[in-house]
Amino acid sequence: MLEIENLSRRFNGRTVLQNISLSLEPGEYVAVVGESGVGKSTLLNLIAGLDRPDSGRLRLDGEDYAQYDEDPLTRLRRDKLGFVFQAFHILPHLTVVQNVALPLWLQGVERDAAAGPARELLDAVGLGARAESWPRELSGGEMQRVAIARALVHAPRLVLADEPTGNLDPANATRVLALLAERIRAAGAIGILVTHSLEAAATADRILHLTAEGLRG
Repeated sequence: MLEIENLSRRFNGRTVLQNISLSLEPGEYVAVVGESGVGKSTLLNLIAGLDRPDSGRLRLDGEDYAQYDEDPLTRLRRDKLGFVFQAFHILPHLTVVQNVALPLWLQGVERDAAAGPARELLDAVGLGARAESWPRELSGGEMQRVAIARALVHAPRLVLADEPTGNLDPANATRVLALLAERIRAAGAIGILVTHSLEAAATADRILHLTAEGLRG
């Protein structure tokens, strides 16, 4: 279960998020929509432990991690979170399959054992034939699909996706959105999708609207 309680964040004296609260059960997949600059990506970064709130609580499976030091936060992200970044963050010195397998390596899975799940996810996003390619050989849309496969490979408890279809054509967008929804629900994980696309948002169980006044269903 993910519990967000009165979460607030300010930058340079400006309040970006104020008193945001949300509770999500395992298997629940929601979309967060809102105007540009309202704080959607900031909210995801706070939930992922990539930024710290000025106030409020964050609990995942009963574990309150809002004020964790970096070491326990790193372990939490490694073991329980999958994040699809807008900027991909694909490592250029690793092949495509190695990039996808990386979360499993960090958990101590042997490289040969990690290759199977990584290739299976690459097949699922339509990139099985590019497994041995280097990131520099991929298009932006292909790198986006690699990032989605990497976020899912270790079966995280919480999947956070920031505009995951922004670089994809309609056919591949449909494919990866279906994959995200399927994996989240099948694993009993929790999924949060931030998007400008109402079509993408419609694949979630419910849509939440983030405004300057707060988060509402």
